[in-house]
Amino acid sequence: SDCRWDGECSLNCSFTGISAVPEDTSQTAVTADFSYNNIKTFVCADGRNEDWVVKHLNLSHNLISELSLTACWNLPLLETLDLSGNAIRTLTLGRPTPARASRRQGPVHRLLPALKVLSAERNNLSRVPRGLGLLQSLQTVHLSSNGIRQIDREDFQSCSQLKDIALQNNRITKIHPDAFRDLSKLQVVDLRANALTAPLPQLLISLSFFQLEVDLSNNAW
Repeated sequence: SDCRWDGECSLNCSFTGISAVPEDTSQTAVTADFSYNNIKTFVCADGRNEDWVVKHLNLSHNLISELSLTACWNLPLLETLDLSGNAIRTLTLGRPTPARASRRQGPVHRLLPALKVLSAERNNLSRVPRGLGLLQSLQTVHLSSNGIRQIDREDFQSCSQLKDIALQNNRITKIHPDAFRDLSKLQVVDLRANALTAPLPQLLISLSFFQLEVDLSNNAW
């Protein structure tokens, strides 16, 4: 392919016209950029039996419509995952399968244990991906410019490390009053440009953490 490798830790395959992540992608890459291509599917463990050391994976601006992270046992160091600008309707989270774990002859590993930043803005999501709480190191989640209609109580449940939630430019009409209640480290919640029509006093009370910034501007109050 026309991918550029700096010889040390960075692989740049952006704007190369590829339709799949190359099977010979170096497992020693710390940064891997596959943005602005024609990739339709991505399978974390696709033919790769060893762990990647990649920390920053960019799959933005491709043609991905469905994505499952349930088998991402071979990305133990991944810190940032950029999925923005695709056509993702379904984003599935879950635990590694027992079969995969036994193949590694070790215990079942936590899903993406180092992931801190998940970006999935400008997609076609109609709901917050279920199972975000499995990403126990997650600090930032960007879900702006999708078609999300409501925030349920369990959407961010167990996301104990979350600091920044971006939900602007969706179609949100309803937010459960306890949706963010247990997120003690939360600092920013961006809800601009949604379809909220009624004040949310109980929600705001539950968000009365120290130094928390909540943006509710440009709604239909």
